[in-house]
Amino acid sequence: MKKLFLFVSLLIFTQISLGQETPRPKVGLVLSGGGAKGLAHIGVLKVIDSLGIKIDYVAGTSMGAIVGGLYASGYNAEQLDSIFSNVDIDALLQDYTPREAKSFYEKRNDEIYALTLPFNKFKLGLPKGLSKGLYNFNLLSSLTQHVSHVRDFKQLPVPFLCIATDAETGEKVVLDSGILAQSMIASGALPTLYSPFEINGRLLIDGGVVDNYPIEELKAREVDFVIGVDVQDGLRTRNELKDVTSVLAQINNFSMIQKMEGKQKATDIYIKPDIKGFTVVAFERGKEIIKKGKEKALKFIKELTPFSGLNSRNSSKITKQDSILITDIEINQLENFTRSYIIGKLKFKKNSKIAVNQLQRGILNLNATQNFSAISYAFEKHEGGDKLLINLKENEVHTFLKFGLHYDDLFKSGILLNYTKKRLIAKNDVASFDLVLGDNIRYNFDYYIDNGFYWSFGFNSRLTTFNRNITSNIVDNPIFNTTANAINVDFFDLSNQAYMQTIFAQKFSLGAGVEYKFLRLESETSENTSPVIEDSNYLSLFGFMKYDSFDKKYFPKSGWNFNSELKYYAYSTDYSNNFERFSIAKADFSFAQPFFKNTTFILQSEGGFAFGERSVSYFDFVLGGYGFQQVNNIRPFYGYDYLSLGGDSYLKLNLKLDYEIFKKHHLNFSANFANIGDNIFDNVDTWLIEPKYSGYSIGYGMETVIGPVEIKHSWSPETKDHHTWFSVGFWF
Repeated sequence: MKKLFLFVSLLIFTQISLGQETPRPKVGLVLSGGGAKGLAHIGVLKVIDSLGIKIDYVAGTSMGAIVGGLYASGYNAEQLDSIFSNVDIDALLQDYTPREAKSFYEKRNDEIYALTLPFNKFKLGLPKGLSKGLYNFNLLSSLTQHVSHVRDFKQLPVPFLCIATDAETGEKVVLDSGILAQSMIASGALPTLYSPFEINGRLLIDGGVVDNYPIEELKAREVDFVIGVDVQDGLRTRNELKDVTSVLAQINNFSMIQKMEGKQKATDIYIKPDIKGFTVVAFERGKEIIKKGKEKALKFIKELTPFSGLNSRNSSKITKQDSILITDIEINQLENFTRSYIIGKLKFKKNSKIAVNQLQRGILNLNATQNFSAISYAFEKHEGGDKLLINLKENEVHTFLKFGLHYDDLFKSGILLNYTKKRLIAKNDVASFDLVLGDNIRYNFDYYIDNGFYWSFGFNSRLTTFNRNITSNIVDNPIFNTTANAINVDFFDLSNQAYMQTIFAQKFSLGAGVEYKFLRLESETSENTSPVIEDSNYLSLFGFMKYDSFDKKYFPKSGWNFNSELKYYAYSTDYSNNFERFSIAKADFSFAQPFFKNTTFILQSEGGFAFGERSVSYFDFVLGGYGFQQVNNIRPFYGYDYLSLGGDSYLKLNLKLDYEIFKKHHLNFSANFANIGDNIFDNVDTWLIEPKYSGYSIGYGMETVIGPVEIKHSWSPETKDHHTWFSVGFWF
């Protein structure tokens, strides 16, 4: 009867009487939520577009709101297919921030700690969600840039509404005005997976909690016929409840299934794709899901055809906006952060024409600070351009406990405990204390005031200790006073630095400071009268310039890195009575370039030299070993054991080929070459010739939650020695 009624009604609507056309029926489209399964909506829309069906109103929830909102903004189904085919799935499901968006301080924080927990009032906490969904918001904001000034969704190319849930009251919230990208994000904020999203003072989560198929709201907009696409699950069996997402979906489905019987009857054309077996996070199977939607919609061709021929959606084309003229920047009132700090992180100022991706990088820079629990932005027309409206919610938790672990053959085993406190003394500041417990006790204290584009200030105190046999040509130095081939040395270095730095050319970190160092070396195996070899304080001035665009610190696939430092040693308490002022200059350059599929070529070149009357041997460059956090001028070198080669100047080249055999598992081969000694740059023939030292390695590495786990086997043709090294966890 229902199909007969539909057919008769369409005949009436399409009759032409006295040369005048009867008003066309208004067709509404309702799209349910369902996470990744909602990609089936795109398959259905492909059929709708192919028939030229004009949709007069779209209503959606969760993923239905995202697909429906983009469709309402003017995209056709083929364009939506292309968009979701190029989405970064990992970034979609987690709070992914590209490494290049982070400051040097933030990069270090993310690359030594395996676990970070909020710590408030002596209680450990958990985040509100695994992700703030910022990648998703940036994506949707850029995709809807062409309608960024629309505030009433009835003024979109297709009128639109979506559903969210008030997290405090449990009330249904109908979003039919405001900022389109924000509304779509709020409607899809799946609890525990994404943090709630605040709009107009209300904390909103996924609309599927209260209304996952908003047909009543659509009918209230006076549509004549409703096409509905339902991608919701039925109740799952015990064997199918295997993970947290399936359990959450089951809880939500209890109430939804009861409501769907009436909702289905109210739908004129009800399309339910066969997507059994797909989960709400199966975005990597998007093409299969889209195909399922299309297959099901094709079975309704007979019912859909009477609406055809009224629209030319397939020929629609949205002009992508590559740049934005930002004529003003408005930031909500913040308690703990200055405007200059925010602008410094954005890396652009008002009255600037910027690329859309530059805006997104600026927002990601803010996210990388971890100072904000929520970040959103919008645009208003302003003086021939756009005013950027940024809304930031400061993180209520200022204190964190962080943990890590590491093993290598130099520092041996270590467990890292960290206490981080933000806003300790001033706005924009952060204090961090690392304590390493294990075979060698160490600590690292950082205090940093980040002023963005303006000069920032920091203080660092670091204790490094280790015990090691020093072999080869190092012991030939007269300071060790021994005829043995090796001696055992206890190394104790306490360094304190005060420095200032700024951003140069929006890419480089440029800074200068003063360092006060206490250095003590002693050995029971030395032939000196006293076991103490060195026991002096040193005062030095230094300057540095850094740049780092590697996509990852460990196993990078793209980007380049540059570090340089000039240090002038001005004073020493001079335990050995032989100190004269001197300087050390050093630089390190490397880049990573994809070679072919899953293969990356990495080149690294570094060098340094001392100049002045006479350098101090304890600050010589020392090569050997692999897998450790570098201290002073101790550098890794394949083929030779730790602390094997030394001199006041050196030049080194390292070539590496890394093959990712499968995800996060790497096989690599490396070759390094060096010339090192005293004053090697005084004579071109001593350094610009065939390298004196060389070494090779083959290794296997794995990326894990605690950091890289690596094994390296290396050898040198000069010594015929072989060394196998193990390294576990982030380096610290």
